[in-house]
Amino acid sequence: MLDLTSFRRDLHSHPETGFDLERTPRLISEVLEGAGLEVVRGVGQCGVVATLRRGPDETAIGLRADMDALPIQEANGFAYRSKQDGLFHGCGHDGHSTMLLGAALKLADDPTLKRTVHFIFQPDEENGNGAAAMIADGLFERFPMAAIYGLHNMPGMALGHFATQSGPFCAFEDNFEITIEGQGGHASMPEKSVDPIVVGSAIVMQLQSIISRNVPPRDHAVVSVTEFLTDGARNILPSNVTLRGDCRGFSPEVSQTIESRMRTIVEGICTAQGAQGQVAYSTSFRPLVNDAQATEVIANAAQSVGALDATYGRVGFSEDFAEFLTHRPGAFILMGNGLEGNNAMPLHNPSYDFNDDAIAHGVKFWTQLVHQSF
Repeated sequence: MLDLTSFRRDLHSHPETGFDLERTPRLISEVLEGAGLEVVRGVGQCGVVATLRRGPDETAIGLRADMDALPIQEANGFAYRSKQDGLFHGCGHDGHSTMLLGAALKLADDPTLKRTVHFIFQPDEENGNGAAAMIADGLFERFPMAAIYGLHNMPGMALGHFATQSGPFCAFEDNFEITIEGQGGHASMPEKSVDPIVVGSAIVMQLQSIISRNVPPRDHAVVSVTEFLTDGARNILPSNVTLRGDCRGFSPEVSQTIESRMRTIVEGICTAQGAQGQVAYSTSFRPLVNDAQATEVIANAAQSVGALDATYGRVGFSEDFAEFLTHRPGAFILMGNGLEGNNAMPLHNPSYDFNDDAIAHGVKFWTQLVHQSF
């Protein structure tokens, strides 16, 4: 019998990021092959799909866990801390993979199961590229499924508690880079220059008006400038400024509004100040929109094994699982990681840790979902 806590801690000690996953998918594959599942490696570069074939393709479902870690230096001092400098399972994907692995093993030993299940272990969730890679590699054609489901742990939520809702649930993430070309010069003679810092500062302030004046209050959104870079020095007015940042919201219409207004603001301020400006705008993550019927299924499973918080509301982080939901109906749910200690540290915090006591709750949830899903 596989010790799931030891397996999770082993993954935690050996984090791998992005598509540079070799050890993690290999260990998962070996365990599932040993349990008699059909295992296909290398889906979407290094993803794994394990199939438990107990019913027709028409009723098959997919369950997804992410495998990748973060490029963060871990601050924890426990024995199973990361052995890789600068890499760290700071989002709990080690726990997600372990829970799905445990559910696959339990279901494989369940003679009452009458459904085919595809267990999907995804790379590169954090950068938002793994789901698209698996889809492009024929995920849904090679492994037919009627619906797909995903789960993420949530620090600060009690163990055994879950949260989801139909419709928009996780935000989109858009990224922007604004480049401003002015005319550098001596700091003592600003009248002979076009100071891009002044231009950039005006743009930063005006960008905040997008949310307060162009997005309806009912449509939550965020525009954050996170970098302000120049080529100036103590006594040198720069010639160039680069602004970078991040935008969040829950609908394509809000994304389009933010981009359109940003371009107008940059063009207008640069023209008024005699500078040149360019905007590069891209979407890293789609908004995650839960299917109504699948949400009912996932919520019923959660209520069967724990407590469901039906008023939790939407969450501002983004999730690559959204890409799967543009191809198949499905739903995404949050699961409590605990209320105290490292278990309650925010995701992506250097002192975060997945709560091993949550593993049993996750395994129970997945197995319950498989037995009752449509």
